[in-house]
Amino acid sequence: MGSEHRRRGARDERSAEERRDHGADHRVRRRSSPPLRVSSAGQDADSTGKRIVLGVSGGIAAYKACELLRRLRSLGHDVTVVPTAAALTFVGSATFEALSGNPVSGDVFTDVPDVRHVSVGQRADLVIVAPATADLLARAAAGLADDLLTATLLVTRAPVLMAPAMHSEMWSHPATVANVRTLRSRGVTVLPPAVGRLTGADSGPGRMAEPEHLAQLAQLVLHPTVAHRPALPFDLDGRRIVVSAGGTREALDPVRFLGNRSSGRQGYAIALVAAARGADVTLIAANTSLADPPAVEVRRVVSAADLQRAVKDAARQADAVVMTAAVADFRPAEVAEHKIKKVADSEPAVLELVQNPDVLAGLVADRGASRMPVIAGFAAETGDATTSPIEFGLQKLARKGCDLLVVNQVGHTGGFESDDNAAVILSSGAILSSGAPDSTEMAAVEVPFGPKTALAAAVCDSIVTALNAAKATGTGQSSDNLSTPKTHVRQANPQGASP
Repeated sequence: MGSEHRRRGARDERSAEERRDHGADHRVRRRSSPPLRVSSAGQDADSTGKRIVLGVSGGIAAYKACELLRRLRSLGHDVTVVPTAAALTFVGSATFEALSGNPVSGDVFTDVPDVRHVSVGQRADLVIVAPATADLLARAAAGLADDLLTATLLVTRAPVLMAPAMHSEMWSHPATVANVRTLRSRGVTVLPPAVGRLTGADSGPGRMAEPEHLAQLAQLVLHPTVAHRPALPFDLDGRRIVVSAGGTREALDPVRFLGNRSSGRQGYAIALVAAARGADVTLIAANTSLADPPAVEVRRVVSAADLQRAVKDAARQADAVVMTAAVADFRPAEVAEHKIKKVADSEPAVLELVQNPDVLAGLVADRGASRMPVIAGFAAETGDATTSPIEFGLQKLARKGCDLLVVNQVGHTGGFESDDNAAVILSSGAILSSGAPDSTEMAAVEVPFGPKTALAAAVCDSIVTALNAAKATGTGQSSDNLSTPKTHVRQANPQGASP
């Protein structure tokens, strides 16, 4: 009886789900919207509670490993620290043991019965080496196994993420360049170092990526949407990507402004992931307070007009432009020279607004019939009583004429001012998995709720597909084809090519 009740409940649940799906399809057809063939980028599952090996090599940036360790632990992961002997001259084993809650050793002769030079790597879900010095990169590329960390790197079949830290001359030396190329060819993710203050008075490229960025990339690598796929393929090498982020501000007087709630987190996540995948990234940041992603050029702007000029200038040499910034639609017709005062017993003057330029549509117009650069827009939608966020997105995609449109439903659980997001990526002209252009179809990829780096990875995948399609055809895409597209929803491959 109990099993029959469960079977009946399961049938009822499936029936209810079918009714909901049918109702959604009916609403789309009734409004004559293009039929969407929507795919999923993966399961909405938990990525916490993983086993991470944190390798620490001997450089001054070893102190940052403590902050990274704390962040990984706060995310719920079990972290085993494996330092080199040189690393322990910068940070003692007691510090790592206290922060990780696990014993720390760096040689292969400690705890011999557990065969740690093999078991540590076998058990890992992810290996992070931060900092990765020039010496460590060289030993890893050569396949040496003269301590526990290099032995672990040989044994593990988990993803490996390395954050280099060294002087600029060492980073640019042909030997290091060759070692990095070798490691990347083997599937190791070697992040580009940040530009900034190094040991002593020197500055330049070679600074280790900040712990917060490494923790974000770790969450991406461990996320279920990229399971059994390379999370950070080096497939944007040589590409120039422009990303806008944040929210513009339109001055009302010297004190006040009209703005929005955009924090810039999603744009920063796209810049971070694109740079990790090899792109030369320019980030146009509007009123953000976030740390600059490593190896990313950041240009700061305030108003919509500022952003338009900066994006237009950067887009001239770009392969792709991703407009995640929340650009104000309107600005005050006049900016008061002095602070507007409140007058007792008097209503404030009516605020007259004028429209700001449409930056996204302007980019599409500037490129003309060419398919380069690939242009991606963002639409933060809430929907209304009659129209869903996706339907609004379809309308905007047709109206703007861009190649990709990322539609996310903003609210109290995701979108603005949140570390997580969910979205549907619409591709105009059907930039399908085959790479063949088809002006009559439209692809849509659903990215479930998760860290913004996961959505960033899916956006980068769509950009790679669009760039490959443009290269294969060499033809322009007319916006006339966007008036009555069929929507084609496919199963997403979150990281493009197979491992």
